[in-house]
Amino acid sequence: MVVDELSDETVDRLFHALADTTRRDILRRCVRGKLSVSRLAEAYPMSFAAVQKHVAVLERAGLVSKQRSGREQLVRTDPDAVGRARQALDELESAWRGRVDRMARLLAEDPSAAEEPEGLGTAENDTPEGPER
Repeated sequence: MVVDELSDETVDRLFHALADTTRRDILRRCVRGKLSVSRLAEAYPMSFAAVQKHVAVLERAGLVSKQRSGREQLVRTDPDAVGRARQALDELESAWRGRVDRMARLLAEDPSAAEEPEGLGTAENDTPEGPER
């Protein structure tokens, strides 16, 4: 697992939730303030039930929370959860940059490892049809 504080399951839920355009748009709308699910549903060409399902995915991922206000469910983005997604990406980036740096150092230590094996490079006697025989 790359992210120390988050389980693989938590990271999977975060990125699954963020993988959908509608869910990302719901997050952006709810950052500005609490919105009811019915108000959110007005903005999309889908059923109220479909928007509820999108909100449920975001809620399971911990990206939004719902609060009852009378007959309405108000949705708001949890800025800490968005920070956890950023943390997961930062740690993945750091791990991959470390791997690339290690490969670069290995290649620098052994210049012959960077050379193409014989027969795979472009030889001076190659023609557009292939190497001359």
